[in-house]
Amino acid sequence: MTRFIFITGGVVSSLGKGLASAALGAVLQARGYKVRLRKLDPYLNVDPGTMSPTQHGEVYVTDDGAETDLDLGHYERFTGVPSRRSDNVTTGKIYSNVLAKERRGDYLGGTVQVIPHVTDAIKTFVLSDVEDEDFMLIEIGGTVGDIEGLPFLEAIRQLGNELGPQRTLFVHLTLLPYIPTAGELKTKPTQHSVKELLSVGIQPDILMCRADRPIPDGERRKIALFCNVPYENVIPALDVGSIYEVPISYHQEKLDIQVLKHFGIEAAPVVDLSRWERVTERVAKPEGEVTIAVVGKYTSLLDSYKSLAEAMTHGGIANNVKVRLEWMDATIFEKEDAAYHLENVSGILIPGGFGERGAEGKIKAAQFARERKVPFLGICFGMQMAVIEAARNMAGLENASSSEFGPTDEPLVGIMTEWLQGNTLVRRNANDDLGGTMRLGAYECHLKEGSLVREVYGKERIFERHRHRYEVNINYREKLEEAGLMFSGMSPDGVLPEIVENPDHPWFIGVQFHPELKSKPFDPHPLFTAFVKAAVDRSRLV
Repeated sequence: MTRFIFITGGVVSSLGKGLASAALGAVLQARGYKVRLRKLDPYLNVDPGTMSPTQHGEVYVTDDGAETDLDLGHYERFTGVPSRRSDNVTTGKIYSNVLAKERRGDYLGGTVQVIPHVTDAIKTFVLSDVEDEDFMLIEIGGTVGDIEGLPFLEAIRQLGNELGPQRTLFVHLTLLPYIPTAGELKTKPTQHSVKELLSVGIQPDILMCRADRPIPDGERRKIALFCNVPYENVIPALDVGSIYEVPISYHQEKLDIQVLKHFGIEAAPVVDLSRWERVTERVAKPEGEVTIAVVGKYTSLLDSYKSLAEAMTHGGIANNVKVRLEWMDATIFEKEDAAYHLENVSGILIPGGFGERGAEGKIKAAQFARERKVPFLGICFGMQMAVIEAARNMAGLENASSSEFGPTDEPLVGIMTEWLQGNTLVRRNANDDLGGTMRLGAYECHLKEGSLVREVYGKERIFERHRHRYEVNINYREKLEEAGLMFSGMSPDGVLPEIVENPDHPWFIGVQFHPELKSKPFDPHPLFTAFVKAAVDRSRLV
């Protein structure tokens, strides 16, 4: 019997509901239970694929090709359970489905309303694609009181009644702010948040209270009294040194015990948090430090590169070093000498992106890495810029560019018009809608024998997640390889370049996919492990 845990948030946004949900899932896993996590997003976009990363953060891509909220990255990194298309839905997607059914006449002429039609669609989503999981953790985006979130709150309220308390649990995450002039934590915001939740018919079973310091016993009892929650179900969610300490912290505060108690499950005496203890030990006590420059274009909001930053931390964990990231806006290299900013770093990473802004700066950063023999990793757009740099400065193609930036005589990078997805031929053109039309999801790649990347992965075939509309032009392969750039990873049909590397360089790799999406703290991705090791080796030589 699958049990459903609904996680809501109040007071302010960015409290960390996604992280809290993921950490709770990890603790339940440590007790031997099978978990899955989902996210209900109230915004009207069908998915976050067309949203600006500087507004909403990164777009997380699943193996089956869904563009989803970045919280699904937390879910995967903490539980290791691959997310699916069925694990994220938005108001836009729900309304699209409801309106499509109305147009088909599925409602038999009835008046279509938020209740019951929209709420029924939400409930169907929550209950669908559930297998043998012990617990389904469902996070509701936004904060209680947002008008956009009301249909979702109503839907989970109804599910609470329909499934009963033996199968549903409501967890509410709130803030206890510390007021320096008063010298105390204030409980009133939490009280008001719970009152708002009660106004839509939901009584929280467990309160998780975010605070930057220990919560006095008196305040916990006050919250329990005013919010109608048992004292032991008021759980401190305190700031910790690393996000990977959160599962351990929750267990110490007995969150998992109270969750199981609610469902009438006797907590097993053995809890295996050893992998989190190993991870936090490595994070807290590294044996060294290495500095790596990330030359991007969305550096004003670091959530734009959330999975990337975590994957670099994982590479540090694997090498027992702290990775210090220097975030650099690519446009500065279009005005200033790259050497001024990159002289003292031990590695250079150019991440994905879209559009012409900052492209020339990324090309100059790739040139610096190649000429100065600095370990280099280019991801997606970063790989494309490294190939354009090689074409211009190694193969003599001075006008090499990307058709993404406009008409060009040397389209080293061009829009993809067709590719194989399994046994299906997918076709696209420049006039297609932007949403959901890229090459999305996990695709197979064959690695060249004797290449560096083959050594890094330790196998010949890999499956990595993609999210791109433009691809390196295979027609330039011969010229580029004659100039010294190796095409070391290709699609199974040999048509799409997936990986390039420079054999005359200590460590220079560009990949068309996004390896950061599969990295986990207890299972670091081999590319980031090898990249950080190369940076560490360079730092010891300099």
